[in-house]
Amino acid sequence: MLSTPKRNQEPVWLVIMRLLRWHKPEGRLILMIPALWAVFLAAAGQPPLALVGVIVLGTLATSAAGCVVNDLWDKDIDPEVERTRDRPLASRALSIKVGIVVAIIALGCAAVLAFYLNPLSFWLSVAAVPVILLYPGAKRVFPVPQLVLSIAWGFAVLISWSAVTQNISQPAWLLWGATVLWTLGFDTVYAMSDKEDDRRIGVNSSALFFGNYAPLAISIFFAGTILLLAWLGVAINLHIAFWITLALATIGWGWQSWRLAQPDLPNAAYAQMFRQNVWLGFILLAGMIAGCF
Repeated sequence: MLSTPKRNQEPVWLVIMRLLRWHKPEGRLILMIPALWAVFLAAAGQPPLALVGVIVLGTLATSAAGCVVNDLWDKDIDPEVERTRDRPLASRALSIKVGIVVAIIALGCAAVLAFYLNPLSFWLSVAAVPVILLYPGAKRVFPVPQLVLSIAWGFAVLISWSAVTQNISQPAWLLWGATVLWTLGFDTVYAMSDKEDDRRIGVNSSALFFGNYAPLAISIFFAGTILLLAWLGVAINLHIAFWITLALATIGWGWQSWRLAQPDLPNAAYAQMFRQNVWLGFILLAGMIAGCF
């Protein structure tokens, strides 16, 4: 099952952890953030702890399934990309059959957790599944596949909000819009590191679509995120702590926008900025919670 002497020394369970990307927690946390934004704001800062647990575990299971499905789609092109050639399915460290089984288990765990939710949240969870399954294929046919990922991220908001309120009100849609724009921003940053490989292979990305205007597009996405979060703060009367953290996030996104406009930015900077968005998301979460009181 393992393809190289190096991999032969790696336990299968550890290879599966790499398949699930659990060795790179920032990618798992960044999906959890908008879900936590939603559950805490919808519950005015005091959601049931059991529901928070379900949301956390649900995002972990869903993210894991999405990673495996993505690698199954890309098993033949990942070896051509420097950043992804060592992934377990691309390097043949795991077989395709194992990948399919792991994906089914992860989706099954997410489904079990979804049964804890109310009917609206449950069916929103069901509606999210086709988006998650088809997103990896979008890069082959759709010029801005990051938009599909952003919509998938947006389901985390709608599911979590409705899990508390059993409806989707205007504030939920404001948070959904902010999440979609934020995701478009940080995932376009991430896509910029793969731009040359994607062009050579012939797959689409928002970084290629916007080309030289990608830094400007990212700035616009982040600006839209700020405006929608501010609108949300006014709509639900969040207090000063939220506005302080929104100001900090604005500074962070402004700095990233400035840095992206600099020539000859090293590839490592894009991953660094992606990780910074995780911290900005948690800073905003703290402000949202404190701003409810």
